[in-house]
Amino acid sequence: MNDLEFVQQCVKGDNQSWNEFLTRYSRLIYKYIHSVLNAKGFTAVQEHTEEIFQGIFCALVQDDYKKLKSFQAKNGCSLASWLRQVTINFTIDYLRRLKPAVSLNAENDEGSSLQDTLADAAFSVPELLAREERLKGLEECIEALNNQSRLFIELNINQGIKLEALKTFFKLSRGAIDMQKARIIEKLKECFKRKGFKLDS
Repeated sequence: MNDLEFVQQCVKGDNQSWNEFLTRYSRLIYKYIHSVLNAKGFTAVQEHTEEIFQGIFCALVQDDYKKLKSFQAKNGCSLASWLRQVTINFTIDYLRRLKPAVSLNAENDEGSSLQDTLADAAFSVPELLAREERLKGLEECIEALNNQSRLFIELNINQGIKLEALKTFFKLSRGAIDMQKARIIEKLKECFKRKGFKLDS
């Protein structure tokens, strides 16, 4: 089976092929990420590597494997070479937007935003976001989350990646993914209360 056929099996949802993809290329992607970070003189390389690594795999699988499907093995390009370029480009982009602010109003493919999600979690959004001070407080609460929680918000809310896909990505059961989302929302609510802002009862 050549690289193109292998990728086609992966994007069709063949679990054996996908597991083989992870086994075969995870270490290679880590190596490329480390190379770019070291070349750019970054410290805390491991922390950045984990976040970039998760982001790359998420980019490959989101929108029904849209990115991975773009591999066509043109001009004899191997999958390893293609992944090297994808990894380098993604890592450089990551470094450019290091610690990005999560957009509260950016809509995902389903037309919902983080603002809408927090509203569903019992935030009084119209009043909450009416004042700049409250908006800033919410953004600070998001920034206070750990890397994985911020990544979860970015992928699920802003990028519109469904929980079912994130289940595979984070290697958790669907119940655990649902619980993780609920805990993140609860942490944001608690942080917001500590800042003295009112939530709906």
